Amino acid sequence: MERKWWHNKVAYQIYPKSFCDTNGDGIGDIPGIISKLDYLADLGIDIIWLSPIYLSPLADQGYDIADYYQIDPRFGTMDDMDELIRQAGKRGIRILMDLVVNHCSDEHEWFKKAMKDPEGPYGSYFYLADAKDGLPCNWRSYFGGPVWEKLPGTDKLYLHVFHKKQPDLNWENPQVREEVYKNINWWLEKGLGGFRIDAIINIKKALPFHDYPADRPDGLSSIDNMLAEAEGIGVFLSEMKERTFQKYDAFSVGEVFNTKPEELGEFIGEHGYFSTMFDFSTTSFGKSKNGWHDCTPITAEDYKNCCFESQAIAAPVGFMANIIENHDEPRGVSYYLPEGECCDEAKKMLATVNIMLRGIPFIYQGQELGMENTVFESIEDVDDVASLNEYRNSLNAGLDSEAALKVVNRFSRDNARTPMQWSDEPQAGFTDGTPWLKVNPNYRRINAAAQVADSSSVFSYYKKLIALRKNPDYLESIVYGELIPYLAEQKNLLAFYRKGSDRTILVLCNYQKEPQNVALPSESFRVLINNMPDFAEKDRTVSLDGYQAVVLELFS
Repeated sequence: MERKWWHNKVAYQIYPKSFCDTNGDGIGDIPGIISKLDYLADLGIDIIWLSPIYLSPLADQGYDIADYYQIDPRFGTMDDMDELIRQAGKRGIRILMDLVVNHCSDEHEWFKKAMKDPEGPYGSYFYLADAKDGLPCNWRSYFGGPVWEKLPGTDKLYLHVFHKKQPDLNWENPQVREEVYKNINWWLEKGLGGFRIDAIINIKKALPFHDYPADRPDGLSSIDNMLAEAEGIGVFLSEMKERTFQKYDAFSVGEVFNTKPEELGEFIGEHGYFSTMFDFSTTSFGKSKNGWHDCTPITAEDYKNCCFESQAIAAPVGFMANIIENHDEPRGVSYYLPEGECCDEAKKMLATVNIMLRGIPFIYQGQELGMENTVFESIEDVDDVASLNEYRNSLNAGLDSEAALKVVNRFSRDNARTPMQWSDEPQAGFTDGTPWLKVNPNYRRINAAAQVADSSSVFSYYKKLIALRKNPDYLESIVYGELIPYLAEQKNLLAFYRKGSDRTILVLCNYQKEPQNVALPSESFRVLINNMPDFAEKDRTVSLDGYQAVVLELFS
């Protein structure tokens, strides 16, 4: 593998709307991000990915872009953005933006021109069809309902696989691709380190449009059926890489859900389309085509198996981007830990796995504090369009309102979008005004101000893990070394080697509240990380307390 500048880095995702508000309007902004750069540098962050801050009506929280060359005034100005890139660079931090090019906003100039003249050049920027012929296909959008909507003021329909205010761009049109590449290069010239590429697998449609068997009472079919049939996306992705990222040695991380193992090299191999792509094996486990109400809870054994299977597939190919949570998921500590067991030790155990896996760790804002799911007392407290759709879907499936709200509480994306908890001051120190989304009421107990100065906090533990990963003495083992499962058959034990040419690391994580004994492969070792005060070993057997995690350097 050719070694690249991003291989030994640690990334951090910021959801700008909820990160830090400096002007009291209840919405986070770019100056707020600048004000927290020292906090992130202290944690050990090298790369910051910003969720969208482009001009947008926010129908889908900025993933509906009205102008790819403008910063939305809610977040600041282009001067603010330039300053963020400069100030981050001074701290050795590179900035990524979201690349959202499967669709734009219906308020984008291109779509307005398409509405004005569907038969003109901009009509072919989108997928349009004659309304008089009925719906061209029965695909269900990600947010529910058909993917087709009437084009206002015309006798046409337009395709949207997400929100109806997010018309899909027609990548079959070379002019659309040229506009995308021009925009990418414009931002890279500004000094961006790269992009996180949103929903990119959707840019290739199975054409001509046709129906699939209905899989819900609405008579529609999951968009996944179309994606499984679509072929040829590599032509688009190769062209995009060659015309943009490759010229700037830019970092690119893809949001890709449905690659086949044999295709992984095409996406993240040495000559792949992207630098890396997210490992969604744990977040997608147990999901049901019927919706959130029908999902299967993930267990410790499931989590372990997902990790090891992904690592085995990626090992000969490249690096995956490892996550516990992001802006599209509930808080990981609330999701992956059994109810009532979301303690600091368990949070640190999950952190140990996240940072010590082979690949590039991505930390989502507040994860380093152990932020947890919030509590929605009413569906009126929920903002997220996907959550509202799943609430309706649960009611349609026969759940009563209380049970449907419980489903939303567990899975809602708004769990991760509540304001960042900076302190125990009003509104968690996020804003002097009224936050756009209610602050999690546990902010007095979980906040950055209390944790930064506490050597035993979740924050301090993340800081130690990151420092270990970035220690040049362990580069060959922790960054480039093999990952080899250890005692994989032992229940609720997530253990693995990281083996390099010069050192061998052993990670032991007790993924349960009960203690368990673990046999050691060597009697000679050094403890590098321990999430608890004690480490009891006798006769090459260690007794791990509930949720204890240790990282050992082994000596032969």
